[in-house]
Amino acid sequence: MDAAHHRRPRPDDPVPDRVTPMLAVLSDRRHFDDTWVLERKLDGVRAIGFRDGDTVRLASRTGQRLENTYPEIVRALADQPQRAFVVDGEIVALDDGRTSFERLQRRMQLTRPSAALASGVAVTYFLFDLLHLAGHDTTGLPLRSRKELLREAVRYTGPLRYTEHHTATGDAGQLLDAACAQGWEGLIAKRADGRYQQRRSSDWLKLKCLTAQEFVVGGYTEPAGSRAGFGALLLGYHQGGRLRYAGKVGTGYDTATLRRLRGLLDERGLTEPPFAEPVRERGAHWVRPDLVVQVAFTEWTRDGRLRAPRYLGLRQDKRPERVVREG
Repeated sequence: MDAAHHRRPRPDDPVPDRVTPMLAVLSDRRHFDDTWVLERKLDGVRAIGFRDGDTVRLASRTGQRLENTYPEIVRALADQPQRAFVVDGEIVALDDGRTSFERLQRRMQLTRPSAALASGVAVTYFLFDLLHLAGHDTTGLPLRSRKELLREAVRYTGPLRYTEHHTATGDAGQLLDAACAQGWEGLIAKRADGRYQQRRSSDWLKLKCLTAQEFVVGGYTEPAGSRAGFGALLLGYHQGGRLRYAGKVGTGYDTATLRRLRGLLDERGLTEPPFAEPVRERGAHWVRPDLVVQVAFTEWTRDGRLRAPRYLGLRQDKRPERVVREG
């Protein structure tokens, strides 16, 4: 292992202006030795928290500012005894101990602090990594060291929680089954001695319970009967520079969501389909493919379509050009 992999941090490193979050790779691997640790996979919004003296910032994985949407998290970071740090974590809404992305949607759309706090949706910021502390860039340290520093450096009050981890001891299948039985989204396996890389890396692996991922909206169908808004969203993912068709999702919406999404769709009308292959859906309308949605489904069919898809929510924290097929 080269020296740069675990370089000694310098006490004069400034708090960075921006961080590109480290991302995990979807995997069906289930056997890990004790050089790996396992964490709970959370279903929420990835967020990087920055504290530099009296300035606190909260940013999504795409750099979108989140302070007005989650003011209670900003307050908790501002109240910390440490005055210079950068933390990585996931903002979630809990429903009976389980993360609910659908519930979190009610907060994600709000950009006034007073409205966010009055929404009735409590949020929790689970912290799982430390990237900077008191003038030290910690990204070159092993994950175990970063986690130890994170546990000690932060006062976990209000909406802040520490993400516990367990050392892997062989077959993670039973742990994953137990996690799924508790309603978790899955587990994240991480190399215990790995440094923090600002990119997607196989040092972090997603072990998922449910099949769910992001898709790009490329069109929609007209509603039938008394249904409002639209019938179904036409979904795709990027592959080789083209938008491939993945099928349609017509369930998981309430009336307010149907109408709100229809307004967004109407702003993005196209005369030609954005998909690489023909899409034979009656009454199809095409839209500019820059909306990203989260969809749960049972499996991929042989012809590359989603089986039993269900809409979970709009993802404003994901870039459409980075949406690819995960499984």
